[in-house]
Amino acid sequence: MSELAKAYAGQFENCQIKPDRLAEVKREAARIAAGKPCYLSVAKVFPGMPWWVIGIIHSLECGLNFNKHLHNGDSLKARTVQVPKGRPLVGNPPFSWHDSACDALRCDELDQVTDWSVGNALVELENYNGAGYRRRGVPSPYLWSFTDQYVKGKYGSDGKYDPELVSKQCGCAALMKVLLSQ
Repeated sequence: MSELAKAYAGQFENCQIKPDRLAEVKREAARIAAGKPCYLSVAKVFPGMPWWVIGIIHSLECGLNFNKHLHNGDSLKARTVQVPKGRPLVGNPPFSWHDSACDALRCDELDQVTDWSVGNALVELENYNGAGYRRRGVPSPYLWSFTDQYVKGKYGSDGKYDPELVSKQCGCAALMKVLLSQ
């Protein structure tokens, strides 16, 4: 396990969901759990990958909309337009959510991951979104939003960081806290 994964595991163990956000986190976790059969069907393609990893990515990238690419939330009616552009590489639109999700996970090399411990899962989820926050030395809202580990600072769009912008989206760690406790 990498030093970063160890640090994230400790951070996860100690982090608390903000009380004023707890109900919202629980609602989103319940929505993710409702999609568990779809996430399990994709997880079966990648032995060892937990279904909740796929569900959390789906929440953060697509708002749990099964008509959007897991890569970035673009419509399944065409190849992706946002980064990564032109995905999936094979097949013709409209794409099935399952096939596109499998492509997204392969595209980001999550099919190569064998360690899905909490700390490493957080590292992989952060890498899926981008390590720009880590390079800035600030907590990633993608991981820590709605927990006591995050206050402010967010990329408003690709490459445009605003230190005063506050994420309005539930982060991976808060969702993991609820999903792993069920």
